[in-house]
Amino acid sequence: MKVFLLGAGPGDPGLLTLKARDVLARADVVIYDALANESLLRHARPEAELIYVGKVAGNHALPQAEINALLVRKAKEGKVVARLKGGDPYIFGRGGEEAEELLAAGVPFEEVPGISSVVAAPAYAGIPLTHRDLASSVTIITGHENPDKAGSAHNWQALARSASTLVFVMGMKNLPHIARNLTAAGLDPRTPAALIYRGTTPQQRSLVATLAELPQAAVDAHFTNPAVIVVGKVAQLHDALNWFEHKPLFGASVVVTRAREQASGLARSLAELGAEVIQCPTIEIRPLPDYAELDAAVARLASYAWVIFTSVNGVRHFWRRLDKAGLDSRALAGCKAAAIGPATAEELARHGIRPDFVPDRYVAEGVLEGLLAREAGALAGKRLLLPRAAKARDVLPRELRKAGAVVDVIAAYETVPAAARKDEVLARIQAGTLSCVTFGSSSTVENFLALIPAAVLKAHPEVQLAAIGPVTAETLRKHGLDCHIQPGEYTIPALVEALKDRLATRPAAH
Repeated sequence: MKVFLLGAGPGDPGLLTLKARDVLARADVVIYDALANESLLRHARPEAELIYVGKVAGNHALPQAEINALLVRKAKEGKVVARLKGGDPYIFGRGGEEAEELLAAGVPFEEVPGISSVVAAPAYAGIPLTHRDLASSVTIITGHENPDKAGSAHNWQALARSASTLVFVMGMKNLPHIARNLTAAGLDPRTPAALIYRGTTPQQRSLVATLAELPQAAVDAHFTNPAVIVVGKVAQLHDALNWFEHKPLFGASVVVTRAREQASGLARSLAELGAEVIQCPTIEIRPLPDYAELDAAVARLASYAWVIFTSVNGVRHFWRRLDKAGLDSRALAGCKAAAIGPATAEELARHGIRPDFVPDRYVAEGVLEGLLAREAGALAGKRLLLPRAAKARDVLPRELRKAGAVVDVIAAYETVPAAARKDEVLARIQAGTLSCVTFGSSSTVENFLALIPAAVLKAHPEVQLAAIGPVTAETLRKHGLDCHIQPGEYTIPALVEALKDRLATRPAAH
């Protein structure tokens, strides 16, 4: 048994430490707060028990005493427990209290530090907390102190005279009190000061004003918690060094409808450009209940002239059956391989196969045209294997058969509808806070419209619809919807560039 007090970082999931990731990957139980980015839970084992305990200001799903008892109870069941806390557990995170409870109960523990919003939020807003010419020290202060109590735990005179950069956390409610006490203690009311809301996340907002003007500026800009308050000369660097809020897709919110197994590249690329990515997979990739047909095809690979792969998933599931049969890439030595596009070709390359043919147009029609031209009428009587999804377009096998080929279309996996985050996406569309929905295939269009009716999208033309290629775009049009964004090359990198070109010039969704 053991409890790990993990710092989840300030919001950007990329700021999770490697050690925290490794602990999550082996924990039996993950107990997490509201301020810990839920995408971090993907690092947990599928069978791990996930327990949400809330803890945002004024709204605790579980009181602290009950959280302490939960940690002790789960550990004494002999389990490895990951206590995932926003920021750093020991910086205003009550991690010290939890550690004391564990110590008293005889439960071994470790604290794994996390990147605190105290440091990260200003950094993402272009504010270095120390600077050779402006500040040589930093003071971290809770802003949660009750302004009505008789005394104060803070020495306001010392803070005002310190020449430190002052960082207040959890202080939005008391911002007028903080500004008033600092100026009353002698700090120049013209001192630069800044607010950073939800630092390091796509919802980040920041502003700079003088200390005296900051409380009213916060009201005018509708700032709330969670926000970090920075007071000091370093705040004047915000406008020049604010790199994060100047990313090309910052402020855009984009729905990714691809299956979770396929979405990581697109989601990561969009997030790197500053977009808020809402993963709403409308299809789930599943293995088949019975692989007898595909296994039989694997056993007779030597009889095929070509194996045609039309998706990355087709390659992956085909190779699992090869591996199950004790075979590897050498089993394809007697036949040629075709890939529908560069992503599928790259997946083949990972398995040691360089495809003999990749079309110029990354659609079934492109594969068909290329093979017919390459074989120059010599397909008659040749046997072709097409391992693909259980349900897919018939144009490729139909036309190859017309050319005289013997085509074995064999399911390698199946896709089923999924409905994750439907309510959130619908609410965002209706609230006008969604920029774009992306579609990587016709099936994602059909499944998405089964969740969110086309009429809803027609009523909100400000939501841009992006399709990876012409077949997917045509499916949108079949439902009476415009395709606003379509790349010239039917690949994920090209789609990302098209999104950047279109959305970077539009007002951000808020």
